[in-house]
Amino acid sequence: MTDLKPVPTLADLRREIDLLDRQLVELLNRRAEVVVRVGQFKQDRGLEVWSSSREDEVIAQAIAASHGPLAPETLRIIFRELISGSRALERPMRVACLGPKYSYSHLASVARFGEAVEHVPVGSIAAVFEEVNRRHVQFGLVPLENSTDGRIADTLDMFVKLPNLKIRAEVRLRVHHCLLGRCEWGQIRRVYSKAQALSQCRNWLGKNVPQAAKVEVVSTAAAAELAQREDFAAAVASRAAAGPYRLNVLAENIEDQPHNVTRFAVIAERPGERTGRDKTTLMLRLANEPGTLPRAIAPFEKLGVNMTWIESFPAPDGSRDRDPAYLFFLDIEGHVDDPPVQKALDLVRRRCERMDILGSYPRTDCIES
Repeated sequence: MTDLKPVPTLADLRREIDLLDRQLVELLNRRAEVVVRVGQFKQDRGLEVWSSSREDEVIAQAIAASHGPLAPETLRIIFRELISGSRALERPMRVACLGPKYSYSHLASVARFGEAVEHVPVGSIAAVFEEVNRRHVQFGLVPLENSTDGRIADTLDMFVKLPNLKIRAEVRLRVHHCLLGRCEWGQIRRVYSKAQALSQCRNWLGKNVPQAAKVEVVSTAAAAELAQREDFAAAVASRAAAGPYRLNVLAENIEDQPHNVTRFAVIAERPGERTGRDKTTLMLRLANEPGTLPRAIAPFEKLGVNMTWIESFPAPDGSRDRDPAYLFFLDIEGHVDDPPVQKALDLVRRRCERMDILGSYPRTDCIES
């Protein structure tokens, strides 16, 4: 006769969970004690507290070590907040972003830094740059480009004005728009949102709420606030904005392009360290003459440096009496300290009226909003 193991009761399973929780708390605090020592080590040597590449490495290692059943995205969020809370023990951190809360810039800031920092919502992209430049915050987060609408002109314009600020990291956020409101679809007379969000949902809105006027506001969170206050109004905003503004989710994933990704830049006073898997963002000023662009960027091809992004617009100091110079913003693979990149940049600099290195920083994977 074989012995049968007793089936554990609900009380048994809960006692096991309680024991594991106590062990987890002990381990988490032991980990935090080591983090404090790391912070003291960095402070003694004048090193930067925040390292985006190291945080990404820790999260990637945790996900790789897991064999389930927790989903990778669950582990990413758990370790993001663990890192955020531990980092706060080293040094309190303030990050400026385009607000208010629950805007996509705020969500990207949380995705990068976690909740244990002070997210400082401001009213414009220019204000984010100024907060960093005046040292009111250690970092700022600004939208750089969208896969549907391209460049964010306000951000590029501020790099022209404050090229001393450097890109320290990027956040690639997959953006899912929702239609939020307090009324039914057929009652909607106005749809509020940021210009880029309305553009990214143009076809869906035209087909599903053709009777509604599309009204541009400063942010998706401001749109949600208006939809809360007004009758017969709706907002294109994040799902995260629905709860705080007491709005119903009338429709999800209404963006016209299913792979709608916005890339954000984390800006700071100091540049980042080389990681071996970097990209570099440049700003070039070229005369408006035939062939200036291909001549300027020819060294990249010659030296095997891959260019992955380029945008342009007239230099802001142009006059009607002459053709204005043009500014080109571009990304190349590699770090400014990599020998092939360094050599290419030396050659490119000689062919430009001006070249600014806006930052070298780690390449990152896309994350869900």
